Amino acid sequence: MQPAPFIRLMSAFLLAIAIAAGGARAWAAGEGAKAGASAVAAAVAVESEGAKTRFKITLSKAVTAQAFLMERPDRVIVDLPEVSFHLPAEAGRSKEGLIASYRYGLFAPGRSRVVMDLAQPAVVSGMTVQPDASGAATLLTIELSRVEREEFRRAAAESASKSAEGAPEPPAVQQAKDARPVIMIDPGHGGIDPGAAASGHVVEKDLVLSFAQRLKKKLEAGGRYKVVMTRDEDVFVSLGARVKAARAAQADLFISVHADSISGGQDVRGLTVYTGSERASDADSARLADRENKADAAAGVESGDMPDDVSDILQELTLRETRSFSHGFATRLVGEFDAVARLNKNPHRQARFQVLRAHDVPSVLVELGYLSSQKDLDLLMSEEWRSKMVSAMAVAVDRFFATRFAKQGAAAVLP
Repeated sequence: MQPAPFIRLMSAFLLAIAIAAGGARAWAAGEGAKAGASAVAAAVAVESEGAKTRFKITLSKAVTAQAFLMERPDRVIVDLPEVSFHLPAEAGRSKEGLIASYRYGLFAPGRSRVVMDLAQPAVVSGMTVQPDASGAATLLTIELSRVEREEFRRAAAESASKSAEGAPEPPAVQQAKDARPVIMIDPGHGGIDPGAAASGHVVEKDLVLSFAQRLKKKLEAGGRYKVVMTRDEDVFVSLGARVKAARAAQADLFISVHADSISGGQDVRGLTVYTGSERASDADSARLADRENKADAAAGVESGDMPDDVSDILQELTLRETRSFSHGFATRLVGEFDAVARLNKNPHRQARFQVLRAHDVPSVLVELGYLSSQKDLDLLMSEEWRSKMVSAMAVAVDRFFATRFAKQGAAAVLP
């Protein structure tokens, strides 16, 4: 490609679209037409023509959009103000032209994001906005053009320095004087990162959020704990931010809740409790941790490998003690679950989960079941089963902190 066209191409993909408020007529009688209301995404289409693919999204009102590229894996990221996506559940799951798949959702309060996984290297060669055929809505069109690997790599490096900022850190949890143990509940995934998916348009992020909210209510009911959550809505939170939130809250226990899928299909099922370790207890656990550790990449965030935060012998000793407490709580969880749930054949496993990296917060990751198993899915959708699981977890938490409560007001960071 000659220099001039290349520069034009680069300018196009870094283009930020500002749509004047009067650029399209208001959404007829819709919430999106109200001043200050979020835009509504009502339809999406992907069209392929030769070396070009066009991604078209119908919006209820004017927005500002910014696009940039990321490599390993190859992605196009489109940042938008907050958008309410009213799209078919199957949208984005099938390949079309240069787009292998795409996902969308809330990236942070007030911000939404679309992430397109590329089937081949491509750049954004144009972005346009115009009224749709009805004239009642706005059509945002993003055109992708196939390029060679080296050109894509240069374009991705260039856009990295000019891309939209990453996900903001969650607000720090203000610590009032409180002798009660602090428990941080972490519903996995969220926002643009749906996690695992099951039949019937069920996704992991929704299941685990509902479960975490129920667990929070149960633990708070007795008044013995201060319970906080890494997210209490359908919003993306990076892995590093989850760990930082637990440490900022001076949490005494961190419980990450997930419901994954696994390649073994229907035959692999049952509840599993994971604790952090540099070496995985088995190959399946290593693969699961690797997949979960890529959650940031799924949302278009480059997080890299989080630092261990262990820089001296005292921190190393703290880490060892913390992992001992983590194992103790995991053992209690498995013991309580055994009476009321179907457990995995190896219910307590270890792996290098990034979200379990805090060296001074006892942490576990609970896989409630596998969405790839219809039997597990049926249980996860059962109110009775979820109630039993929440009660069992609450009993395990009580037993974990029993020694601390027996000391009548001891306020050590660890039990």
